Amino acid sequence: MDLPDYLKIGPAELGRGQPVAVQIVSDAAALANDVAAAMFAEIRAAAENGRAATLIVPVGPVDQFPVLARRLNTERLCCRQVAFINMDEYLDDDGAWLPIDHPLSFRGFMQRAFYDLLDPALAPSVENRVFPDPRRPEQTGRLIAERGGVDACFGGIGINGHLAFNEPPEPGETCTAEQFAALPTRVLNLARETRTINAVTVGGEIGLIPRRAITIGMREILAARRLRFYCNRPWQQSVVRRALHGPLTAACPASLLRLHADARLTVTAEVAATPQIGLR
Repeated sequence: MDLPDYLKIGPAELGRGQPVAVQIVSDAAALANDVAAAMFAEIRAAAENGRAATLIVPVGPVDQFPVLARRLNTERLCCRQVAFINMDEYLDDDGAWLPIDHPLSFRGFMQRAFYDLLDPALAPSVENRVFPDPRRPEQTGRLIAERGGVDACFGGIGINGHLAFNEPPEPGETCTAEQFAALPTRVLNLARETRTINAVTVGGEIGLIPRRAITIGMREILAARRLRFYCNRPWQQSVVRRALHGPLTAACPASLLRLHADARLTVTAEVAATPQIGLR
């Protein structure tokens, strides 16, 4: 079997010769601690400079939020004016956010796993808990501009290379890397690959995964001053290699991380391991 060369790259060579810095941590718990520490550092650095941080944050990976809440509470770092801009959210069949009490609602997750865990005196104000609005998707870009840009964008990588829910072009569609990099916050259809892998959150029942979502755009992601992406799932072994060492193309949105001047990808040792191709 003739494998793409990038699938043969071992852990020691991961990211070598590429502009994206690569960090390998031991396991998912270490990765969660790293994400939380990086978010905390962004919030503290901005505060020390007399301003409030603006962060783009994901739901996936997820384990960092309780860790971050504990540290913010312990060190009494106020986030009242910090903007947490979540990068995406599922939509219902009418194009609205899923209800916050829906088990798949990202808004509900953030409330339970982060905001409810913070001391109310330290928690960001309600208006600074931001999700892209499917009725007014352009507002996200306006908010970012009003706040002077995004300090750091945090996120993961999907099985098809998507960042947030910026899905690659479907077969038969054409889009250059430059055109894809300029895509704004918008409503879109989720790729079948995304819905399939996300079905692990509902016991494998793909029919329960919404078909539509709103996503922050590649334009907003790539304009952030720092990009900090994280992978902790075994199935990310190949897509990480494709993003770092495969073609730079809209067909793998994560490959566009290589266009950024300050991008870092942190992976677990399991993700860094060379993919083993074969039945088992």
